[in-house]
Amino acid sequence: MTIGSTPRLEFRHIGKSFPGVRALADVGFSVRAGSVHGLLGENGAGKSTMMKILGGEYVPDEGEVAIDGQAMAFRKAADAIAAGVAVIHQELQYVPELSVMENLLLGRLPTRMGLVDRRRALAYVKESLDALGVDLDPRAKLKQLSIGQRQMVEIVKAILRDAKILALDEPTSSLSHRETDVLFRLVRDLRAQGKAMIYISHRLDEIFELCDAATIFRDGRKVADFDTLEGVSRDTLVQRMVGRDIGDIWGYKPREHGEVRLSVKGITSRIVPQPVSFDVRAGEIVGFFGLVGAGRSEVMRAVYGADKRMSGEVDIDGRTVKAGRIRDAIRQGLVFCPEDRKEEGIIGVRSVAENINISARRNHLSAGLFVNDRVEAQTADHYIDRLRIRTPNRRQEIRLLSGGNQQKAVLSRWLAEKDLRVLIVDEPTRGIDVGAKNEIYNVLYELAARGVAVVMISSELPEVLGVSDRVIAMSRGRIVAQFARGEATEANVLAAALPEGAAASPTLSQVNP
Repeated sequence: MTIGSTPRLEFRHIGKSFPGVRALADVGFSVRAGSVHGLLGENGAGKSTMMKILGGEYVPDEGEVAIDGQAMAFRKAADAIAAGVAVIHQELQYVPELSVMENLLLGRLPTRMGLVDRRRALAYVKESLDALGVDLDPRAKLKQLSIGQRQMVEIVKAILRDAKILALDEPTSSLSHRETDVLFRLVRDLRAQGKAMIYISHRLDEIFELCDAATIFRDGRKVADFDTLEGVSRDTLVQRMVGRDIGDIWGYKPREHGEVRLSVKGITSRIVPQPVSFDVRAGEIVGFFGLVGAGRSEVMRAVYGADKRMSGEVDIDGRTVKAGRIRDAIRQGLVFCPEDRKEEGIIGVRSVAENINISARRNHLSAGLFVNDRVEAQTADHYIDRLRIRTPNRRQEIRLLSGGNQQKAVLSRWLAEKDLRVLIVDEPTRGIDVGAKNEIYNVLYELAARGVAVVMISSELPEVLGVSDRVIAMSRGRIVAQFARGEATEANVLAAALPEGAAASPTLSQVNP
């Protein structure tokens, strides 16, 4: 590996403010050509704001971005792209109704006699995907793909632009085992080509494996620079990120379990053809683990009613939930936090307060007719403070918050639900920093202590083992094994989840928090 002697990319005294919050204050660091630079910090530390400045989405209030020593003035995203910059955000940016090919070549589709030359475009995309070792159907519409596949489309788009500077924000948060391997290979290849890369991840083992240097943000300021990660410990990085010792990140709290609260009997859907059955007791946290494509999310969507059930029954405290009726599920105390919070978990153009209160509004009515604004404000302020949601105020549009703070707001919504009996959370800590993870786990323990039956889906095996009272392994759309807390190990859960004949060689994205 050859690292350039002079910086390819420099952030010089960057400052950025929004109404009520100082997002970045006098921040500067540099990235050399032929290197991967890790950028670390808690959610809301300013990482995404810095990447949006690099990508031309935000204009800094102070300071400047320099490429190869030349100060740049990015006023829009097109300016950054023209300068050879590609930023892949955690919250993906794509056109769901268009195909993989059209998304990859958006704004650059080849033409012939004034018309799009689809044959040439398709041939180019196929050849490029094959060369990169990426398994995607160029004709498939983005809305038909998994989140991981959509993320891979964004990564390939940046590579095809031949950018000299790439920034990747939580790139493995939704990738499968194989896709993660492909990404790591691509990052190493790009480094060897002399690209300058910023790599943002809360999975510290990825930082140690891929990055040559690192910078840490906290509360909008740079608090540490590491020219090399050799000899630097994981605990040192965590302590500098959060400003405190985390200790046991899982903080597991044992508790008594009551009677069966959620009973799923032989449920099937169009996507889950084989009957699935399981029970969860009051006060129990059951973790579902499986590789991408195992069917975990699909089963839970059918349980909740987001996807149509073909057969089977869902009972809560012995009372059957009507098939396909989400409103009936919520009324009986069953709620679902989806994996894709941007598309399905939040109303981006509404305030933090509205997103927290939206499901509990029937409890906030005065005389049964009007919403009690005072109660809603108190509820929002209570959970903003309690879960440390970083927002200027309750009136801030939730789309302007970091992904981790959006996730806390979604969880606050269900904490505010007084009649909650069953909570299903899908990848609750995807793209969330180590400190916020600990806070979210404490929320799950608190709900379980209230008697709520909790179902947690996670692709991170240590998380499943660390938080759950019982672990259920899935593979190819069916439950293949169950383990009590004391019996579950990384080896036996992973062995059960692997499809028959698959090699037991998990990647970092599957086995590290």
